[in-house]
Amino acid sequence: MPLLYSIGKVTVGKVLMTGWRPHVEGIENIPQTGGAIFAGNHLSVADELLLGAAVPRHLAFWAKSDYFTGTGVKGFLNRKLMEGLGAIRVEREGGRAALTAFDAAIPALRDGELIAVYPEGTRSPDGRLYRGRTGVARLAVAAGVPIIPVGVLGTDKVQPIGRLVPKLERGVITVKFGKPIDTVGRPDDRTALRELTDQVMGEIQRLTGQEYVPRYAPKREE
Repeated sequence: MPLLYSIGKVTVGKVLMTGWRPHVEGIENIPQTGGAIFAGNHLSVADELLLGAAVPRHLAFWAKSDYFTGTGVKGFLNRKLMEGLGAIRVEREGGRAALTAFDAAIPALRDGELIAVYPEGTRSPDGRLYRGRTGVARLAVAAGVPIIPVGVLGTDKVQPIGRLVPKLERGVITVKFGKPIDTVGRPDDRTALRELTDQVMGEIQRLTGQEYVPRYAPKREE
């Protein structure tokens, strides 16, 4: 576990768990060893913090490349923060550049790392669960690791879109970890990846009870 992440677990993580007191279910579904992908719904910027606090192991998140390339003091601090947390750099413009994060994640997963992915690709604009993008399935099959469905509820009430500081409301947030979905031996053609992604989204919906929307969520600036 990266040093800065370890420090965050015993400081920020502890504050989150004791201050907001999220209800955590299915902790036994988190593998103690080996790589895995945590695929969850995305309601708020608070999702990453609560998920990181709830998972006992190091959990790597994706971070846009801007955090790694900024200049000046702020750019330096952002870069060191992302590196210290073990974040994975992703290019937002897409194409071959965006695949760099994908390429970096595969060996990390094979080496036993845990990585969080939001298949919807962005925060839900209205609390509903939108169609998942197949990247989560493609990554899991390529690395040969299981997918852990995650359902988070209440973070949109504590920190809705546009609010910079989360409200201190205890017992409002619930984090649910579903049973691992095995991907070893799964085909990687478009149809199979779509089916696996839909399976993952179905498990997330089962955990959250959200209304499902069979189309992609509209893109927004994170």
